[in-house]
Amino acid sequence: MLVAGQISGAMALAAAVTVGAFVIQDMLGQDTPWGGVASATVTMGTAFMSQVLARVMTRKGRRGGLQLGYLMAVGGGVIAGVGVELNSLWLFLVGLFLFGNGQAANLLSRYAATDLALPTERSGAMSRILFASTFGAVFGPLLIRPAEQFGQDWFHWQKYTGPWIFAAVFLFLALVNITVRMRTDPLEASGGLSRQAAVGVVRPSLGAVIRVVTRSSDSRLALTAMVISQMTMVAVMTMTPVHLKAHGHETVSPLIISLHIAGMYAFSPLIGRFCDSRGRLPTITLGSILLIAATLMAALAGDEPALLFPSLWLLGAGWSCGIIGGSSLLIDSVTGGLRVQVQGTADLLMAFFGGLAGFASGFVRRAVGFTMLANVASLLVAILLIAVVSRRIGEPLQSTINT
Repeated sequence: MLVAGQISGAMALAAAVTVGAFVIQDMLGQDTPWGGVASATVTMGTAFMSQVLARVMTRKGRRGGLQLGYLMAVGGGVIAGVGVELNSLWLFLVGLFLFGNGQAANLLSRYAATDLALPTERSGAMSRILFASTFGAVFGPLLIRPAEQFGQDWFHWQKYTGPWIFAAVFLFLALVNITVRMRTDPLEASGGLSRQAAVGVVRPSLGAVIRVVTRSSDSRLALTAMVISQMTMVAVMTMTPVHLKAHGHETVSPLIISLHIAGMYAFSPLIGRFCDSRGRLPTITLGSILLIAATLMAALAGDEPALLFPSLWLLGAGWSCGIIGGSSLLIDSVTGGLRVQVQGTADLLMAFFGGLAGFASGFVRRAVGFTMLANVASLLVAILLIAVVSRRIGEPLQSTINT
């Protein structure tokens, strides 16, 4: 049932977010530096609601949290569509913030898949949920044109209203799927709810959870991998459609974004098996290398879209390695009743910094160009690569000292 919900949710998110920057440009002008505010608002909504939904899950299980997330995302999609139709920026942004609940629910679904998995199979279980997103996320952007045309022809809506209303419909299908089919709650079946109640950590403060996350070197590295992978992906992906439109290539944007999202999800089963068999640190290392290759290729693309196809695909694959490796390392490093809250807090921080990257990307592109934006992203990933390589070098040295 998680697979079906992931497909519907991914289709909605991919279809709508692809046109978010175009809506901002229509409202504020083609040369506005605020093009990244659409992606930033969605990811900020994701950040805020990741923590809220995690708290709901500690009391009511995964099912209650996912239901709330998808329900609020449905409302957000409708409100965003109304904002587009009325040419109201503030209403559109309110809708986007609520729409971020869908992404929060989709992200937390990957943890639900690990509740009943053995420690050596967690990455594989998580990757199967991410893989399900492939079908929705790849086809979602391809439905943008039909959604725009349908809304204009049948309801006389504005050009970009249709994708948001269609997104709300797909999110509603995800809500129905979880409500009808998730009869056995995985967190309850695994004993997670009873463990949390037993140790009395149902409502810990955010500060307490952050202290748990930053307590060990493993959890700090896991969080760093998740945050930097998200920031890099969001910054470059958000400005790619704007960059293409500025050079007269708007029509290829959905195709490039589809390929990008295929890179994010299609190879996740292979990445999950690699992570379980070879380890978390090698997976994060591989992700860092792929992200550096992607951003360097994007910097070289210039106004030629051909190089952006492989670049955005590598960007997605690198993100997948960073998220699967980082999330698995985080789960391994945190035990006990705080695990669900730690998962929500990690997603909060990941989405928050991703939102900042998306917001800043428009100003960076306007000030110094898309090429320099990609170069800055490369330097950011280099920090992660240095951190994980240093950790991998340090492990055998520490083992030698201990013996």
